[in-house]
Amino acid sequence: MTRERILSGMQASGRLHIGNYHGALENWVKLQDDYECLYFIADWHALTTLFCEPGKIQEYTREIAIDFMACGLDPERSTIFIQSEVLQHAELCVILGMITPVPWLERVPSYKDKKKELAGKDLSSHGFLGYPVLQSADIAIYRADYVPVGEDQLPHLELTREIVRRFNHLYGATLVEPQEIVTPAAALPGLDGRKMSKSYDNAVYLSDGDETVRKKLMSAVTDPQRQRRKDPGRPEVCNIHTYHKIYSSKRRLAEIEEQCRTAEIGCVDCKKELIERFFVHFAGIRQKRKELSADPGSVRAALDQGAARAREVAEETMALVRKAAGLGWSP
Repeated sequence: MTRERILSGMQASGRLHIGNYHGALENWVKLQDDYECLYFIADWHALTTLFCEPGKIQEYTREIAIDFMACGLDPERSTIFIQSEVLQHAELCVILGMITPVPWLERVPSYKDKKKELAGKDLSSHGFLGYPVLQSADIAIYRADYVPVGEDQLPHLELTREIVRRFNHLYGATLVEPQEIVTPAAALPGLDGRKMSKSYDNAVYLSDGDETVRKKLMSAVTDPQRQRRKDPGRPEVCNIHTYHKIYSSKRRLAEIEEQCRTAEIGCVDCKKELIERFFVHFAGIRQKRKELSADPGSVRAALDQGAARAREVAEETMALVRKAAGLGWSP
């Protein structure tokens, strides 16, 4: 029986952090059991902000590939590949770009959000404005049935559906209109209280060493009104308490909450307990990551295998698209 197909990817604009893991990767691993899954590293998308730093894109691509596999994406069960190694993505992007109105791109909420978040970057490029078209091509090239997304990414997926509908209206039913699988995870706050983001560098990265993790979590912002050890705390506004919701048991979480409100436990002790629970939670992933980092050849081989499979599926789609759009000619 043919399984329904899932497609998703992560941009090679930085190392992956625990927010990426809990917000996406953790769910991707589970989806492998029930779907045909294709997961890719979006290095072309990274060029929108890192076009002047190609060395960083290669570094992040390597580290993300290691993170993917360390977290449980299995090359034998999923197709794992690098975006730029499947050229059909770019070919379909050109074609979809020809039929996509500019106002559709300008209304995507994250377009303005990204411009604010990356105010120091030169984002006045065709690539930055048009990256949702490439994102749509990433999905449509595999005729994916579903895309796992967070709530904030739903406008992007709706744009993909609009572009696919427009193509099919113009040329006949060729591409698949993808549906969402909303990732059941709340956004994890950064160490400074803002959204956890590579751009803000306020994250605990999956590749961070033990001492780095300790230093980051010990310096994380807590309740700003709790200035002294004896002051009662407000766990509902504390980042560390949000992390405890993930890494501590429900029983212990309730105890910590009560101890915080009554000043029975201080922020330093609360952080130290969190750190130990963090290491327990990620022990297997961190060990696997060390093994893969020491054997880059096996990671490269898995990516080669994935790219070959992805190209095969993508070319099947492009053969249909070229014919539908009237491209090419033979007597």
